[in-house]
Amino acid sequence: MPQGPASEDVAKDTQLDPSVWRIAAVALFGGLLAQLDATIVNVSLSSLAADLHASFSIIQWVTSGYLLALALALPLNGWLVGRIGAKSLYLWCFAGFTLSSALCGLAWSADALIAFRVFQGISGGLLAPMAQMMIAKAAGRHMARVAGYMALPVLLAPVFGPIIAGAILQYASWRWLFLVNLPVGTLAFLLAFLFLPRDREEVAHKKLDWLGLVLLSPGLALCLYGADKIGRMTGRATLASGVIMISCFLWTARGKGDAALVDLRLFKIRVFSAAVITQFLSNGIQFAGQMLIPAFLIQACGRAPAEMGWMLAPLGLGMMVTYPQMGALTDRFGIRALSAGGALLGFIATMAFLYLALHGLNLFILIPALFLRGLGMSAVGLPSMTAAYAAISKQDLPMATTSLNIAQRLGGPIMTTLCATLLAWRLGAHGSGPAVTSAYAWAFLLLCMLQAGVFLAARRLPRRLDDVRRAER
Repeated sequence: MPQGPASEDVAKDTQLDPSVWRIAAVALFGGLLAQLDATIVNVSLSSLAADLHASFSIIQWVTSGYLLALALALPLNGWLVGRIGAKSLYLWCFAGFTLSSALCGLAWSADALIAFRVFQGISGGLLAPMAQMMIAKAAGRHMARVAGYMALPVLLAPVFGPIIAGAILQYASWRWLFLVNLPVGTLAFLLAFLFLPRDREEVAHKKLDWLGLVLLSPGLALCLYGADKIGRMTGRATLASGVIMISCFLWTARGKGDAALVDLRLFKIRVFSAAVITQFLSNGIQFAGQMLIPAFLIQACGRAPAEMGWMLAPLGLGMMVTYPQMGALTDRFGIRALSAGGALLGFIATMAFLYLALHGLNLFILIPALFLRGLGMSAVGLPSMTAAYAAISKQDLPMATTSLNIAQRLGGPIMTTLCATLLAWRLGAHGSGPAVTSAYAWAFLLLCMLQAGVFLAARRLPRRLDDVRRAER
């Protein structure tokens, strides 16, 4: 019996080159190490403040400094890959991250630790984008399948991070929060050196767009900082300054083509621009939900912070169930149907939180809503990212990775700021009782509207991978 297109696709999947899995496994260390480190440090800030005799307002810069340094380094990703090659840059990133982890472990004061974390953010901030780019380059049309499996350990980092941090803080010095990265970083460096393919022949020595760097990198950092301090006048002024700098970058980069720090011509590709918008909105809504849902359960429902772990577990479980099946689901339903369907599931789940805010907490609604939200969020990201990479040529992968990651990094603080600002406004200075639940109802209503925006953006994605190239001809 002759085989149809579906059978041929299955055959291609079963014959996926083992080298793709090796490259993906090595690249995985980048995202895993960065995510695990961030989780361990975030849950340990109060202990660091006590051990280093610093106030919480000072010690929080251990996290904020890392994020701002990441924002400064991220736009350089495309230029650096073109300058020294993906493998060399990945090795330098691992070396820098491992060295800075050692320096953090040897820090003698809060100021020294913050300085070393900034150094760590510059190197570690590129690990996840580089991992994403190398998986996309190796897997090609199979990215959804490969990345789905590779994302599973990264999803486990927020689970194991607090456990590791708790064990270290109980049985060892706080310095091991950072020194634990040394053996993992060293192993990852050796595996990358041995198994990642050479790409020196793809290096193109182009000039750095200094004007773009001066405008875009500080602009991103100012936006992230301003969004975090939006409640203060200085925060709003900082955010406005960041927006102005990014706008100036966009205006100056229009006619530069690939000589710009970020090639804006990529956004003329309809599939790529639709995927970037989808990534921006979905990542932002994910972060906004992570802020709103625990706050709602604690402030409006009176639940203890210690209960958050088991109450929010269905969210992570939903994501973990879907991710490994993403390749098969994409092949069966297509990119548009899967992403739009995931966005619709997220919308239904968010509507459930609006109901809970209006009628009170009900675990029989909360648990399925969280599970559905996890399913929906995981179904949007990888298919849209696969479409973005399929729509561009291999030489544009570094630029595309930079653009996608900038959109992802900005989506979180912008959407979180919108929801937090509305929530604070509705709560007022002395919100209590029914005013609290009403305020959260308004915040979840805004989240529903943003979730509807994800659905509309996902509807602009191509139906299937085979349609991507055809759409750009």
